[in-house]
Amino acid sequence: MQLDGKIAIVTGAASGFGAGIAERFVAEGARVTIADLDRARGAEVAAAFGDRARFVAADVSRGADFAGLVEATVGLWGGLDILVNNAGITHKNGPMAEVSEDEFDRIYAVNVKPLYHTARHAVPVMQARGRGVVLNIASTAGVRPRPGLTWYNGSKGAVITLTRSMAVELAPTGVRVCALNPVAGETPLLARFLGEDTPERRAAFRATVPLGRFSTPADVANAAVFLCADAAGFLTGVCLEVDGGRCI
Repeated sequence: MQLDGKIAIVTGAASGFGAGIAERFVAEGARVTIADLDRARGAEVAAAFGDRARFVAADVSRGADFAGLVEATVGLWGGLDILVNNAGITHKNGPMAEVSEDEFDRIYAVNVKPLYHTARHAVPVMQARGRGVVLNIASTAGVRPRPGLTWYNGSKGAVITLTRSMAVELAPTGVRVCALNPVAGETPLLARFLGEDTPERRAAFRATVPLGRFSTPADVANAAVFLCADAAGFLTGVCLEVDGGRCI
């Protein structure tokens, strides 16, 4: 019960890492708002977690939606202690010049802009309580960028830099800001990361991870609980690799 009594929002929580984080947060005693664009799947996930989870539909790239998400969470649970910015998208692995401008804009709108919305809409709620944790899900792609995912790499690099800058600025107010950098995992985005989901491409990628496997939602959720719990109260600006050694 490391998060007993905490109130959390997890974005992109209808599947993948977000669903894994939300499930573990509930198990650790938190009340969780499941935020996602996928209404059917988001409602199903929230229902599976019982009365400590509720679904709120939101496009986190839009300021009005983000403000509504925070407002709904405060209305549901009475406050906000933890915000996990997990929602993210990528382009298909391939030459950078072949990514359309619309796709480029959407990647930065979904992967980076929510941090701006966080500062505008979520942080003031935390500051009023004198405490809070913002956890941004970045990626090893922002630490060790490889060809084929250039614009995605850049968006996650921005998340890492913004995490550190936000951490320094918000530290005097009692709000901590950290990030996780997972290696590619068993999520709906895997096929786009690889370019094509084949046994050969999976094997080639696994060979680059010293511990020899992809990440899992449970791996990321375990690290998220650690950074969001009171036991990590002296950690801020930490961008923790959850990568089986890939970034070494």
